[in-house]
Amino acid sequence: MLDKQFILENLDAVAKNIADRGMTVDLESFVALDKKRKEILLVLEEKRSQRNVGSKSKPTPEMIEQMKAIGAEIKTLEVDLANVDEKFLAVYQSIPNMSHPDSPIGGEDKGKEIEVVGTIPTFDFDAQTHEQWLTQKGYLDFERGAKVVGSKFYFSKGELVKMNLAILQLGIDIAEKHGFELVETPDLAKNQILEGIGFQPRGNETQIYSIENTDLSLVGTAEITMGGYHSNEVLDVVEKPKKYVALSHCYRTEAGAYGKTSKGLYRVHQFTKLEMFIFCNPKQSPELHQELLAIEKEICDALELSYHVIDIATGDLGSPASRKFDIEAYMHMKEGYGEVTSASNCTDYQSRRLKIKYTNEEGKKKFVHTLNGTAVVTSRMPIALIEQHQKADGSVYIPEKLRPYLGGRSHIN
Repeated sequence: MLDKQFILENLDAVAKNIADRGMTVDLESFVALDKKRKEILLVLEEKRSQRNVGSKSKPTPEMIEQMKAIGAEIKTLEVDLANVDEKFLAVYQSIPNMSHPDSPIGGEDKGKEIEVVGTIPTFDFDAQTHEQWLTQKGYLDFERGAKVVGSKFYFSKGELVKMNLAILQLGIDIAEKHGFELVETPDLAKNQILEGIGFQPRGNETQIYSIENTDLSLVGTAEITMGGYHSNEVLDVVEKPKKYVALSHCYRTEAGAYGKTSKGLYRVHQFTKLEMFIFCNPKQSPELHQELLAIEKEICDALELSYHVIDIATGDLGSPASRKFDIEAYMHMKEGYGEVTSASNCTDYQSRRLKIKYTNEEGKKKFVHTLNGTAVVTSRMPIALIEQHQKADGSVYIPEKLRPYLGGRSHIN
């Protein structure tokens, strides 16, 4: 979340940012509820002080009655404060991060293309979608996935499993080369961690699977578990950031996400993801954001993919991100580009909620900046690899840098 005092002192700028993101937040209620909280706290502290003074002397019958009355008033004030706090927090948490000044303003269609790599492939044969190719080869089974679990669940088999493992290992090796520590995370997290990261575990808009009768939910990304990894800690990141590359399964309801361009593996309920996550000194976050993007490009280049890089517009950022870059690879199924990675700088929006600080050069405790970026996602990258590298003989070309992870083979049949 944003600093409360910053919001109160910059209401016009915060309101403009909310509008630029296409969101609606009742800032008047935020101000009014904050004022009400302060008023109740002032009276509550006064009553508690009176009770403390009274408890230090031998009470008379009259004083006992006064203390009882004060005690009753304190209980009423505490209930009132809890009710106001709940309403205040709901509004406070709905206020998004401040967008980076360079982020394009507008909805999804206003994202700015900042780089194009490679050329869109052309085929002199009847090219297939990844779903067609994988299903015909017997490497992908949605039918039995639906029988066992439900729609948009699937079984990966044979060469698809090997391909996924190979791409993941390639991503791990590249990230470790850049100083990222490998982690495998739990698939569950407490709802308070999800809320701290900026995900909504409950309500009609949630994309999260919650576990009934618990305060746990299945994670949609290792960003959640890694964001919570250092919650309520003070980190030593003045000079050197903490950089992790985290492997996890991911679960998403993908409610309302079905359509022609979401067929096959593009939008599914479960996949495996390799996620980069950084905790750093705020001065370093712009440079580290570029590093995340550079690593994502290095992985896509190793897979010899054609792609472009998008500077995401304010209306498509999501509440935690101040700025986000997406890499979209060409996909035959879309007859255009589809997202394969994202890299976000969330500044101190998540760390403020999760209470993650560092001690700066002046010895003061400040909130760290957090950043996250996709290294590999097994639901998307195989799409681009298969659909870009398919051959007329029915095989798929394996890029040279991926071959060591697939027994040196140049093609998969």
